[in-house]
Amino acid sequence: MELNQTIRQVLDQIDAIGFRQTGAFNLRLNGSAVLHSDSEHVRIVKKSDRPGIDIFIDGSANGEQVHIPVVLSESGVQDVVYNDFFIADGATVTIVAGCGIHNDGCDQSRHDGIHTFHIGKNANVTYLENHYGEGSGSGGRVLNPVTQAFVGDNSVFTLNTAQIRGVDSTLRETNVSLGKDARLIVSEKLMTHGDQHAESNMAVELNGENSSAQIVSRSVAKNSSSQLFHPKAIGKNLCKAHIQCDSIIMDQAQIRSIPEIDARHLDAQIIHEAAIGRINDEQLVKLRTFGLSAEQAEAVIIENFLR
Repeated sequence: MELNQTIRQVLDQIDAIGFRQTGAFNLRLNGSAVLHSDSEHVRIVKKSDRPGIDIFIDGSANGEQVHIPVVLSESGVQDVVYNDFFIADGATVTIVAGCGIHNDGCDQSRHDGIHTFHIGKNANVTYLENHYGEGSGSGGRVLNPVTQAFVGDNSVFTLNTAQIRGVDSTLRETNVSLGKDARLIVSEKLMTHGDQHAESNMAVELNGENSSAQIVSRSVAKNSSSQLFHPKAIGKNLCKAHIQCDSIIMDQAQIRSIPEIDARHLDAQIIHEAAIGRINDEQLVKLRTFGLSAEQAEAVIIENFLR
């Protein structure tokens, strides 16, 4: 299928690896699945009871990639989708999701993506999710993702999310349950500007013996935007968890960071750190000595902070 320039440009922003019509993929456009393909080890099935797909990844998948981007290119689209992933024991897979909204109209465009992961034992799953908004219209660009994951014994779930720019409002809900020897690695990156608002709530239950979680959130808030982070780690067994939230605040922005740790077992070890601050003046001065303008120096610092 030939995609127009607007759709291709949005896909370039949200697909961290590069969307291609090969292998296993599913492209959702303005509320409907328009492109679909399976691979030897990945089967994608359209749900019959509600919008969305079931993705079955067998245990022979080794380094497999699955691309499931969503694009809204029309104003006024209200899209809700339910995607369930069933990852068999021993599979190694990278799932590339994300949503981009191009809105040139005056009506709000919104996508709510509810993703549930059922991860077997001894699996390694990487999930990449980029969010992006653009367009010349006054209509809002709203993204509300929900991620739920049940991680089996001795499996690793890596969750990398990024909100690049242009999203007026987002409410992110993440809930993860870890089995014995399971590991969770989270990297969350967020940029807001204008009057945008972003809220991220995360709850991780370390249920299995020797489970672990590492959660790192980095954000930049500009202009009059606002952000709220509430990551929570609940230790219910012998486990380790570390939560780190770092933010740069600029202009008249507001940032609230509320990390929460909850130990319900004698051998639960949970640490949280949170820091909010402005850009260091010495860094700006140093970069400007290399011929950069103030705006260019700020951009370099922000880019490296979020990298």
